[in-house]
Amino acid sequence: MDVQRKRRYTLARKKVRGKGDHGWVGRAQKFLHDTRLTPHSERGQGFRAGMDGTGKDEADTVGKKSVPGRLADLLSEDLAAVNLLIRERMASKHAPRIPEVTAHLIEAGGKRLRPMLTLAAARMLGYTGSDHVKLAATVEFIHTATLLHDDVVDESHRRRGRETANILWGNKSSILVGDYLFSRSFQLMVETGSLRVLDILANASATIAEGEVLQLTAAQDLRTDEAIYLQVVRGKTAALFSAATEVGGVIAGASEDQLRALFDYGDALGIAFQIVDDILDYGGTSAVIGKNTGDDFRECKLTLPVIRAVALASDEERAFWVRVIEKGDQREGDLDRAIALLAAHDAIEYARESALMWVTRARQALNNLPASELRTTLSELADFVVPRAS
Repeated sequence: MDVQRKRRYTLARKKVRGKGDHGWVGRAQKFLHDTRLTPHSERGQGFRAGMDGTGKDEADTVGKKSVPGRLADLLSEDLAAVNLLIRERMASKHAPRIPEVTAHLIEAGGKRLRPMLTLAAARMLGYTGSDHVKLAATVEFIHTATLLHDDVVDESHRRRGRETANILWGNKSSILVGDYLFSRSFQLMVETGSLRVLDILANASATIAEGEVLQLTAAQDLRTDEAIYLQVVRGKTAALFSAATEVGGVIAGASEDQLRALFDYGDALGIAFQIVDDILDYGGTSAVIGKNTGDDFRECKLTLPVIRAVALASDEERAFWVRVIEKGDQREGDLDRAIALLAAHDAIEYARESALMWVTRARQALNNLPASELRTTLSELADFVVPRAS
């Protein structure tokens, strides 16, 4: 990215929004070009986000770091290297729009859980090389690409507390930049020289797309049950969690039993994580979930709390769900009524208990891995997921 072309970036912003944003351009340029390693106490700061979607570690405000913050501290050197690699590989000599859009999303922070899972899995099993850094960046690029595509599909307006790329630059730029990041991710995979790594991450990418397509067909169909919901969640969310942990084990030379444990941990953690996100859509704040409360409802998505309420609905209640979900005929006060129906059938608590079950499975999977501070922190990370919805 050429810093001297600042005017071009500003004009691009003017074309979309009617005015320039020199402050944002400056921040994006600083993110891309500041390659100095930060002091040890601050390394990995961009990745030390709590699970609040804002890039902030809520526990820091009371003098105690959250579990993701403690995990980032344990991985601080590796995270600094990942950050540098991301800056390098998201650059484009010929298409400055690419790093501009990418920096907008990556700089916003977010949970950064997936790359940390890759790094933690590799280090936990004694890996001393550098390929885990490439794979962590790969995982982050895949995740960022899916977010760019998802926001176009969902016609989203906000993510991580700021306007989405599709709103700022349009759908075409979001889709094409997402494609570019997918391509970059495959370049990084190949550089590890491991066909098994390539197989795992390629399959995960296909599964993610499959899960998103399944959600399109199942989201507004009241016949969608918990089994189909779980299939969607495994595709759109858990597939990348499990791939992130598994590839960390592959490059560390883990045994087949250890690889299965890493897969099971990531799979269960990802499912619990998505269930909690679905719960928060009906009771969280925009600051916590990084999007507007009620977005899933407005997008007519059948998530676990709604599936539970529909299963227990009276005829009159079912007619309401048919109107607002299947037909998309939503009116003033419908979100409040939906929340009331979820409460009447204890649907939120039901979903929370389901998430807790998956957290237990994640923790149990870790028992098959070597004891270490990293393993303990990963276990605590699983426990940390559900209290967000309390």
